[in-house]
Amino acid sequence: MDLTERKLRILQAIITDYVQNAEPVGSRSIAKKYDFGVSPATIRNEMADLEEMGYLTHPHTSAGRVPSDKAYRLYVNNMMQKTDLSLQDKQTINERLQVNRNEFDRTIRHAAELLSDITKLASFAMTPSTRQDTLKFIRLLPIDDDKIVLMIVADSGKVTNTTLRLNVPYTNDALEILSKTMTYHYKGHTIDDVLKNSIIEDVGTDLGALSSLAGDVMPNFMRTLEDMLNVNLYMEGLTNIFNIPEYSDMDRAKSFLELVSRKEEFTRDILNRDNGVIVTIGNENPEQAMKNSSVITATYHVDGKLVGKIGVIGPTRMNYSEVTSIMEYLTNNLSQSFMLSNGKDEKEDE
Repeated sequence: MDLTERKLRILQAIITDYVQNAEPVGSRSIAKKYDFGVSPATIRNEMADLEEMGYLTHPHTSAGRVPSDKAYRLYVNNMMQKTDLSLQDKQTINERLQVNRNEFDRTIRHAAELLSDITKLASFAMTPSTRQDTLKFIRLLPIDDDKIVLMIVADSGKVTNTTLRLNVPYTNDALEILSKTMTYHYKGHTIDDVLKNSIIEDVGTDLGALSSLAGDVMPNFMRTLEDMLNVNLYMEGLTNIFNIPEYSDMDRAKSFLELVSRKEEFTRDILNRDNGVIVTIGNENPEQAMKNSSVITATYHVDGKLVGKIGVIGPTRMNYSEVTSIMEYLTNNLSQSFMLSNGKDEKEDE
């Protein structure tokens, strides 16, 4: 049985109607809303064929049909047209997406919040892996007699502040010398290289009398670098699912929330997805709890090399065209803003 032009038009109409109303679609309502030039009986026969082909399903409590995962996949791959974002959505993104390279993680989390607010779906964002990120400078800042702050700044803009308790006394001059020495040794090196080829002995040798202080600080410095390699995952708008009819069943909602609470597994699944805009629908998702949901991810860039992911989770009955357009606009805006922010930082450094 072939997917004729008429069958495709009817299927697209059913998908559009179901996405808008979340109610099974009947042949009579389709005949009234759309001018197919045929009778409701003919449309009913075509819908029966589409169900036999696996594009529609028939809920037991309704005479209408709903699209299957197979139908949504066909729609995303072959039928979906790019949506022009509304002026309001563009203005919201342009005004609220404020990129600050010195607060990299906060910026990414804010992007996830913004995506959730606009789409009304659960959203998430992941910071890039910093394994190939290079160090920009290190600062040691005094707090009190036995505590200091270790600040590590990477070229990507990622900043890590760690409070250290010291076992040896220090002076402000000693901290300043150690900061400059560490920056000299590590600036321009990737985090991965520093961890693989520790320069701790060289630092101690250069400092001479300050080697005791260096010996106290350096192990904490290495542990902090290891922590910087971790990929941070931010989840936003999880309560939005309670406003979606598909999750009105408390068992389904609970299953969904339990899944996203297992952040390590969820992070691993997202990391394994390809770059670009990727849509997985229902049964295409690896986790059983996601079989009734769709996940859309998009990638953003920092300096054209570090790549992070941002995405949404929602029902398979999702406005894929609108959501993917929003995500493309948001991630392009985010990547360009990081590039402009980097250019501004470089001019200030000069």
